[in-house]
Amino acid sequence: MKHQARKRFGQHFLTDTFVIEQIVSAIAPMAGEQMLEIGPGLAALTQPLVERLGKLTVIELDRDLVIRLQTHPQLNVIASDVLRVDFTELAKALQAPKLRVVGNLPYNISTPILFHLLTHVDAIKDQHFMLQKEVVDRMVAQPCTSDYSRLSVMLQWRYAMENVLLVQPEAFDPPPRVDSAIVRMLPLDTPPQINVKTLEALVQVAFSQRRKLLRHTLGRWLEEKNFDGDFDVHRRAEEVPVAQYVALVQALSV
Repeated sequence: MKHQARKRFGQHFLTDTFVIEQIVSAIAPMAGEQMLEIGPGLAALTQPLVERLGKLTVIELDRDLVIRLQTHPQLNVIASDVLRVDFTELAKALQAPKLRVVGNLPYNISTPILFHLLTHVDAIKDQHFMLQKEVVDRMVAQPCTSDYSRLSVMLQWRYAMENVLLVQPEAFDPPPRVDSAIVRMLPLDTPPQINVKTLEALVQVAFSQRRKLLRHTLGRWLEEKNFDGDFDVHRRAEEVPVAQYVALVQALSV
């Protein structure tokens, strides 16, 4: 029986074999690596991955799909909401120094998944995700562009990222109403030492009114923190490079 895509899970199943081959090539799985796939769905990407890896751990929420996946002898199936999975503990359980994480993420909760994984980044070697192209554009955006945003800063301080492949809606069943893209995320080897909660709060304030100069938003926030250091608030949030936001957080922590 054909599985019906469920809107509540944001399901769009990849069916284009050429695109699948391109994605697998970008991921470049090697036999014996500990890889984890989020949202394997109908196993379009799962099958070629497991053929190269030998075994694969997958996280799936849809119970009907879980039953199908559990019949595959080379799959370790975790039936769970990905936001409830402790990737740090999972890496230990799999006896993996670092996990490689891949997946066609549900577009309706892709940002919460990215932030959840950020809290476990020390247990991750790399990430390759299918996401809405608009989200990928914001993830990799540079300062002084319209796509540069809170998401850009919150991920770029910790990852090197690139858009590696554009995927058209026709590659899916049912087709989404948006273009998609594959993003590669490599955790930085020597990330800056910062208070992540402070960065979250600071960036949230900075981009709360992105068309206004920072003196109206972040400037007032810094005054409340009794910050007397050097930071130019006579510019907009999108004009401040990631490194300067990081330096500001470090200065606030002194």
